Amino acid sequence: MSGNGRAIYIAGAGIAGLTLALALAKFGATVVILERNKAVQEFGAGLQISPNARRVLNQLGLDRQIAAKSLEPSGIDVFPFRAKRPLTTLVLGKAMVERYDAPYVVMHRADLADVLYRACKRFANIEIAFGVRAFDAVSHARGVSVTADEADGKSRGARAFAFVGADGVNSATRVNLLGGPESSYSGFVAWRTTIPMASLQGAIAPDRTTLLFAPGYHAVCYPLPHRKQVNIALFARERAEAAFGPKPPKAPTLPWAMLPSPRFEIITRAAKDAWGYWPMSTVTTTEWHQGAIGLVGDAAHAMLPFQAQGAAMAIEDAAILAPLLMTEPDAASAFARFAALRQARVEKVRKLSNANGFAFHLEWPFTLGRDAVIALQGPHGHFQRLDWLYNYHAAPESAIAGPKRSESPNPTP
Repeated sequence: MSGNGRAIYIAGAGIAGLTLALALAKFGATVVILERNKAVQEFGAGLQISPNARRVLNQLGLDRQIAAKSLEPSGIDVFPFRAKRPLTTLVLGKAMVERYDAPYVVMHRADLADVLYRACKRFANIEIAFGVRAFDAVSHARGVSVTADEADGKSRGARAFAFVGADGVNSATRVNLLGGPESSYSGFVAWRTTIPMASLQGAIAPDRTTLLFAPGYHAVCYPLPHRKQVNIALFARERAEAAFGPKPPKAPTLPWAMLPSPRFEIITRAAKDAWGYWPMSTVTTTEWHQGAIGLVGDAAHAMLPFQAQGAAMAIEDAAILAPLLMTEPDAASAFARFAALRQARVEKVRKLSNANGFAFHLEWPFTLGRDAVIALQGPHGHFQRLDWLYNYHAAPESAIAGPKRSESPNPTP
């Protein structure tokens, strides 16, 4: 399908923006990404690419590249606080492929960004402008007028079919162009680090993800074999005045520290002071668009990471929005249909993530009920519980490759 002469501007060269650019380019659109940083930057965090997102990436031709830089874990070991053995190991691996026709993998966020960036560079109809100092966009009856101050001090001006804000939780598109809300502090902070695999030998399995419960906090460990590292993400509640204090703490101070937890002790000892610290904010707004200006990914719906679906929701967004921008008569119609297709699902995932955050951080004796439920569900219980999430087809093959008629995706709820 031809691009119909449509030019799309995207703010942000993160996972949402790069995936959207790649999907649009396959339809023949002219795509310009405006990125404030001097290069693609995705800082140190492991992420989950569940089947609902992996199908999109596979249909964009990235199956081999993702496989080369990720781990397909055989399961998730779930450890209650101070337990010597897992409460259960949730089955992944081949069982996920058999059930959902796509694997579940974990990888470093920077590796996914690199795969997407390299794929975008192969398209002559994708331009990425780095070091953009500021941008503006004004919607009008026949599209949008875009201006940008570039790294060399020159100003760029253009007319485009649509402008998409994929500029993250602190989106300038959402706040400045759409008059939307600022992000809100969630009450949680994240501590992240990568540790050599050898230093955690015996503490976590090298071929599985590990979930460690604790009273008031929890940690997730993603092995990254091709880096010979393990990515650690530790989450805890923190009051706003402490979370945004003048001097960020160098290492987590954990509640219930008087009760030793061997695995947490091994992790904190191996990490030393090499922690990254992020107060986590979220975005809640139903106003995802005005005229020819719209939002995707965290700019529209940043959520807590406790179902590990932030990147997956951004990837789904891209797969749904791209064909709409290429087949709807105008951008406003495309963004309106996109919001109608996406908002209920995103809100369901947000509520699940919030519920997980509550359950993961329970204190004794409430942990007894939580652990009993998990044990009763067993190693396969998560399949039925999450079928609605993982079995979602955001980008049918006919849509992502370019529809033969004016058609939009028909995602399965």
